[in-house]
Amino acid sequence: MKWGSKFAAEDVNRLARMVAKHLQQPFRLLCFTDQAAGIDPAVQCLPLPAVPVVGDRLDHGWRKLGLFGPEIAAVFQGQVLYLDLDIAITAALDDLFTVPGEFLIIKDYRPFRYRHRFSGNSSVFRYQVGGHAGLLAEMQARGPALMQDFRDEQELLSDYSRRQGLLQYWPKGWCASFKHDCVRPLPFGLWQPPRLPADAKVIVFHGRPKPDEAVAGVGGKWYRPLRPAPWLQRYLT
Repeated sequence: MKWGSKFAAEDVNRLARMVAKHLQQPFRLLCFTDQAAGIDPAVQCLPLPAVPVVGDRLDHGWRKLGLFGPEIAAVFQGQVLYLDLDIAITAALDDLFTVPGEFLIIKDYRPFRYRHRFSGNSSVFRYQVGGHAGLLAEMQARGPALMQDFRDEQELLSDYSRRQGLLQYWPKGWCASFKHDCVRPLPFGLWQPPRLPADAKVIVFHGRPKPDEAVAGVGGKWYRPLRPAPWLQRYLT
């Protein structure tokens, strides 16, 4: 999904190249967006689906929940793998389609941020089309107060999936956080560059740095010093 000005068409095209390089089985790539100009014709683009209560709000990823509406059911069936645009794919993705489960999401890297420790990170998740058919109806019924009850869309998505008996997490290490799993902690990060975890299939860039910043070694914080990660560039081309 791409909306607003945070991401460019090239971010979609880069993701398409990464998927093509790391997925052996046939696939279709769909992008819901409000600006399709410049996106590779091989990527099917559709307008952003409506999300109850949220309206046109663009922050905190609430628009992602449109993936559970009728728009995607009209073009996809079966299992769908959702990928954020600010990720790096570092190994084969095929296992992400074959691991058992109807809904899989990343176990959040900092669960203490949420009221419920089961909350997931929605940078990478897989779901069965039609498996969350009641989610948008529940949002409509609960009204605007919903956005006070949940910090962001991934907290609501995790809570709904848990109540439906669907919530599962990717195997540990498959979806690594660049900040928490690649960057060395103090004091080692002052001189040691970030590393690629052995089991990582996807590197997730939540917050900063973003992928290009990570390559250059910018965007770190004083308590998480960041050296350049030139090895990352090979996965972003």
